[in-house]
Amino acid sequence: MRLVTIDSVKPGDKLGRNIYNDNGNILLAAGKELSEKLINRLVQLDIPFAYIEDEQTKHIKPGTSIPEQLRREAADTIKKILNDIKHENSVSASFIVEKAVRKFSGLIRSIIGEIKGNKELLSLLADVYTYDNYIFTHSLNVTLYTLAIGIELKLDQKQAEILGLGAILHDVGKMLVPTEVLMKEGRLTEEEFHMIKKHSEFGFHLLRGIHTLPLLVAHCAYQHHERLDGSGYPRGLVSDEIHQFGKIIAVADVFDAVTSNRVYRKAMLPHEGLEILYAGSGSQFDPNVIEAFRKAVAIYPTGLTVELSDGRKGVVSAQNSGMSERPKIFILEQKGRKLDHAYEINLQTETSLMIVQCMPE
Repeated sequence: MRLVTIDSVKPGDKLGRNIYNDNGNILLAAGKELSEKLINRLVQLDIPFAYIEDEQTKHIKPGTSIPEQLRREAADTIKKILNDIKHENSVSASFIVEKAVRKFSGLIRSIIGEIKGNKELLSLLADVYTYDNYIFTHSLNVTLYTLAIGIELKLDQKQAEILGLGAILHDVGKMLVPTEVLMKEGRLTEEEFHMIKKHSEFGFHLLRGIHTLPLLVAHCAYQHHERLDGSGYPRGLVSDEIHQFGKIIAVADVFDAVTSNRVYRKAMLPHEGLEILYAGSGSQFDPNVIEAFRKAVAIYPTGLTVELSDGRKGVVSAQNSGMSERPKIFILEQKGRKLDHAYEINLQTETSLMIVQCMPE
């Protein structure tokens, strides 16, 4: 199957993977033939990519990042807790989080176990979900990326669990920002943007008073928008003033933001998101964290159509662990013509070749 942008899907195409709603229930099942009406609906739901069945590449089957049941449980828990916080005052919100700590901790341990036990590189594009609130999905995605980085950096179990709690709660302060500002579709005024930036402080003050949470979890909420050069907020911290966990969540946060559809721009592909991180390496983001991210996350997802430096074109057929930029490629076109007999090459061993372009179709 192939991974394509939703804009590239044509009537008559068949889904290669299920598309789920934000509750984890199947919205459209694999094998469903897509009409123009259904395609337009997917566009309205802000789904950026989809897997499409294709005869030439039917043997290419991307893996899943975490089991569907675990993802559904995590998504439901995040949604419920954050929604409950949204409708309470700060005192009641603290009580809600305190009650949820054990549940979140169990989910984090399960996710850590899945990531450690899965030799595949993490690829969230393989799991296509709609969502009714970006923050809920973002909180889960950031947690997955964050834990993948932490495991690559060889954090021990206790450190990884604290980091995971910091990631899953990093945006909890946004629930204390007025909904009309948080969900505004048009351009924010300077005052509104300042209000949204306060979410880091709101989150810190909410979490630091919860005795069942390590104080470091509160600092994850406080620091995930800080940058090495002091250009971040809320305190303009620099370099070693920022805790390692804050640096890790910053990378995961930005990557998920730029690879998700938003009102003001379309989602980037993962390799484009990585370029954003590289552009800020050393100035905004910790180079060691970016390197760990690169090793842990699929930059060229399985099913993506690519062009190589020698002009050959094909589809990413499998990943090489720890080498996200050098996957296996199923070659379909050579010297400008489609091949009758396609074949696979491995960029891990074909060191003179590199991917120079990704194509949506």
